[in-house]
Amino acid sequence: MVTYKRTAHRWKLLTIMMIATFCAFGSFWLVQVMEGEGGDARLGGPGDEPDYIVENFSFVRMTEQGKPSYVVSGKRLAHTPVGDVSQVEAPVMQGITPGRPRMTIVANRAELYHEEHRVELLGNVDIQRPATPTSEALRVQTQALTVLPDEEILKTDQAIEMQLGAATVTGTGMVANNATQKLHLASRGQIVYPPRAQRQ
Repeated sequence: MVTYKRTAHRWKLLTIMMIATFCAFGSFWLVQVMEGEGGDARLGGPGDEPDYIVENFSFVRMTEQGKPSYVVSGKRLAHTPVGDVSQVEAPVMQGITPGRPRMTIVANRAELYHEEHRVELLGNVDIQRPATPTSEALRVQTQALTVLPDEEILKTDQAIEMQLGAATVTGTGMVANNATQKLHLASRGQIVYPPRAQRQ
């Protein structure tokens, strides 16, 4: 009788331990499943959908020396985790690097590639730079423009219409360096100067 009671006690203890073990493994499995299925929800949804949206935004990019380099503002910004890209409506980009002519660029929309420090401006791109003591006023209009803000380089392979001082320039493809004040037309460029009397 004593042996039977000890055996029954052992079976009860073994049963309780097995149930506890199954519960522990079950809880671990449930946590893993929830992390796998709910990870996207905690991070704001699938990686190809915006994880945050900002209306009427403005942010300033600083140089390594802690000085403002350029300002980007717009009507709406939607950031996508995949590729770390932001879609911007009605962007306005202003170069404000100290010692450089202030340049303003507007467009219908933009794509900001944050990791690459690259901006793609699309649709009715309009670049304006006021005259300075060392350079003439500049205005360029095109349909697409790549901006590398850190290098202060603007480039496009689209047709352009440019006003440089009193001269009018048309062509296809352009690379402009705001730091060196140099501009290169890729091909089929044409420059029209007004009569000397109109330039004075």
